[in-house]
Amino acid sequence: MIIISQAFMAHAAKPKLVSAIASQALLEGKIYKIKSAAELNALVLKPGDKVVMQASDWSNQQLNFKGKGTKEQPITLTTANPGTIKLTGSSNLKIDGEWLVVDGLAFADGYLDKGHVIYFSTTSSNCRLTNSSIINYNPPSRETDYKWISLYGSYNRVDHCEFTGKTHMGTTLVVWLADKHNYHQIDHNYFGPRPPLEANGGETIRIGTSDWSMHDSYTQVSHNIFDKCDGETEIISIKSGHNTIKSNLFYECDGTLTFRHGNFSEVLDNYFLGNKKKNTGGIRIIGENQRVEGNYLQGLSGTGLRAAISVMNAVEKPKLNEYWQVKNAVISKNIIADCTEAFNLGSGKNATRVLVPDGVKITENYIANPQKLMTLEDQPKNLQLENNQLLGANLTQGFVKAKQELIKSDGVWQLKNNLKKPFWLTEKVGPAWKVARNNF
Repeated sequence: MIIISQAFMAHAAKPKLVSAIASQALLEGKIYKIKSAAELNALVLKPGDKVVMQASDWSNQQLNFKGKGTKEQPITLTTANPGTIKLTGSSNLKIDGEWLVVDGLAFADGYLDKGHVIYFSTTSSNCRLTNSSIINYNPPSRETDYKWISLYGSYNRVDHCEFTGKTHMGTTLVVWLADKHNYHQIDHNYFGPRPPLEANGGETIRIGTSDWSMHDSYTQVSHNIFDKCDGETEIISIKSGHNTIKSNLFYECDGTLTFRHGNFSEVLDNYFLGNKKKNTGGIRIIGENQRVEGNYLQGLSGTGLRAAISVMNAVEKPKLNEYWQVKNAVISKNIIADCTEAFNLGSGKNATRVLVPDGVKITENYIANPQKLMTLEDQPKNLQLENNQLLGANLTQGFVKAKQELIKSDGVWQLKNNLKKPFWLTEKVGPAWKVARNNF
């Protein structure tokens, strides 16, 4: 009976095994090998399918990657040899669908006349661009305006990519708003050097527009490196509500991370390393209920609007594209070391910017060796200055002698009782992460 029973069980298990193999094959989908955008654009892709770009002439290719995958069965576009097959000329990519993954594409040696190099469509959702790059994709004239990445839709992700060398008009990466919240994720990317544009429109990341600034985006920007991103005074321009900028590195960037429009955003645990480079700035606050906490700002040379932390004056009855009053900002637990100007309040005051910040709370920050501790361009209302630790400058109201010791660890000053390894030393950040890491 035992032998019969074992044989029966083995026989009975076979259909289940065959069924599992068949299910796995179905899950993996079909593999398509293509040599042109025309071949991609003609495909009708289904969940689990994979499209592999082969060695060919990939110049002037308009790729339209469309389809509806699922979370369990995404549709993938990749290359046979990631990093070796380059899209050149006027090539661009549209990502149009659900649960689509673009992995390992490289744009170089080309440019557009307008539009976007990579475009997530308005109906895209849960799509991903990863391990890809756009490098020096510039037109002959820097006046030509197009974006390298445009994020429409919702729940899309851009990660572990490299974007280096943009010299012309237009933001490098834009999150575009609509009536529905975005919930995009931009993480572990390397944004390489971008020279000064000497005009407005040279942001590295912009989240929203002034017209949509009273809408909420819920975009998260985290664990990215911004290396000498000097395009304009706003490195990241937040123009919407409820966004989180967390654990990024801003290395020798000529400009500031700016709460330009919108409310209820937060800037947390970021690193700003200026090395006394000219015009390096920190965080500029505009709008209501913004939170700035746990950031590290060192060697920033900027003053006024480019101080380590500046809190702006506003205009009365502002239009959507003007400066709105700062209300209830929280600035706490930041370390500000060796900066030219730690705080500037009422910054940007002029004949029209007359509304002072109201309800700003500056508490439990650690400031070491500032050339200027605090400049009051105007007198804020309901300002709370409490328990800020100060080293290397004269004490004033709201500041106490530093009780905790700073020590140099992993290239940055840290509180002796709260050491942590900066993220760029432990995590992969874009294809260029090793090169970037060696700079710091």
